[in-house]
Amino acid sequence: MGKIVLLDELTINQIAAGEVLDRPANAVKELVENSIDAGSKHIIVEIQDGGKGLIKVTDDGSGIKKDDIFISFERHATSKIRKVEDLENTYTMGFRGEALASIVAVSKLTMITKTEEDETGTKVEAERWRNFRNF
Repeated sequence: MGKIVLLDELTINQIAAGEVLDRPANAVKELVENSIDAGSKHIIVEIQDGGKGLIKVTDDGSGIKKDDIFISFERHATSKIRKVEDLENTYTMGFRGEALASIVAVSKLTMITKTEEDETGTKVEAERWRNFRNF
């Protein structure tokens, strides 16, 4: 048997999340970029214990549609590109779809979102990758 293997999804996400865990500022950057890309005019960032106790980003952006919430936690899930040619014409802050997957791999995440079209919002809690509770 060879020495080279493909890593499982949890390990891949833990590696990507190492950046988030070691540098909470990276998580803030990714979340704020997502807020900007969502058209937010107001973004509030709350941090406790240097980001290791709490990172909370609140914005007035477009929100995530209910049908898109769970896929938004998958690696490389994005609304910004569809094919490789789109990379040359992407003018957003981020598009890789790593932020939520990386953050939830190492933390407890609560997402509350509402689009303009939705009558009510949706709250999802996720902890340590793919352990979701929908409220």
